[in-house]
Amino acid sequence: MVWFVLAGMAACAVLAAVWPLLRASPGAKADPAGNEGAFYKAQLEEIKRDVDRGLLPQGEAESARAEAARRLIAAASGPPQAPPNAARRTRIAAAAVIAVGLPAIAFPLYARLGQPALPDEPLASRQTAPQIDIAAAVAAVEKRLIEEPDDGKGWAVIAPVYMRLERYSDAAHAYSEALRLLGEDPLRRAAYGEALVAAAGGVVTDEARQAFDRALTEQPGQPQARFYRGLAEEQDGKKADASRDYQSLLADSPPDAPWRSVVNARLAALNGGPAPTTDAAAIPEAQRPMIEGMVNRLATRLASNGGSVDEWSRLIRAYTVLHEADKAKAALADAHKALASNANAVASLDALARDLGLGDAN
Repeated sequence: MVWFVLAGMAACAVLAAVWPLLRASPGAKADPAGNEGAFYKAQLEEIKRDVDRGLLPQGEAESARAEAARRLIAAASGPPQAPPNAARRTRIAAAAVIAVGLPAIAFPLYARLGQPALPDEPLASRQTAPQIDIAAAVAAVEKRLIEEPDDGKGWAVIAPVYMRLERYSDAAHAYSEALRLLGEDPLRRAAYGEALVAAAGGVVTDEARQAFDRALTEQPGQPQARFYRGLAEEQDGKKADASRDYQSLLADSPPDAPWRSVVNARLAALNGGPAPTTDAAAIPEAQRPMIEGMVNRLATRLASNGGSVDEWSRLIRAYTVLHEADKAKAALADAHKALASNANAVASLDALARDLGLGDAN
């Protein structure tokens, strides 16, 4: 059976190679030299028209005419074309050689080297496309940065990779180095602030706020920095200021801006509307997995080993950012129990509970 298939394939290959030789070309009767000569004659006419319109100086016109005339003479005195009958006989001879020679070579070669009875290789044993080892690639970049710590572009390249790997402190350091070595850039400064927020479990720290303020100084309309400035006001309990910042950002944003739904959700929560809980619209899409991962790790560590009042406050604020009020209240109660012997810590938790509208810490 396989030989019939091979014979059909060989016939198709021979036909594909022979058909252009046997088929007369529609433009075979055209005179290439004549066409080329007509082109240069038209060029000479165009030069004359440009001179008459004053578009071409006389000196340049003479040079152009001389070049066109030289090419026209060369085209007119080109090599003679072969007679039609001789060209046809040449094509037929070439087609015959292909029709006979291709099968005569292909079939004996396959009979000697081919293995038609060999079964297919199982899919499980076939090699898959090589996968990029992200860890190895990051390690290679880190090694080079150790050797060349002043490679600003290297820091700029690895910073967003750290963010995707949820290595937020490393990402903040990388952005900081890139800014130091490559100079100020509002987008990179805002990304640095975002890394600081992620490292803090979703809390806009003072250092992050300074980064966003500096980005806005360089680029007042920078939407990422404006959003986090509003988020900082919201976390500080300044709902009116946060609402004003969000509304201003919406007013300056195009209708199809991807962050509009995020800002609208924040405004709805501030105005007493339905606030989504851990919904993608509640926080920026890029921030949701980062914040949730950081919060979960922080909550597990505090439940197992306890922590300082700052760490408990960070966890409570992070739950508030995620609009998970029940978890925020539960964390507040756990923090109150864990730090009951520290009067200053308890007072700090009570103040935080009032600022966030969580009620009594007890």
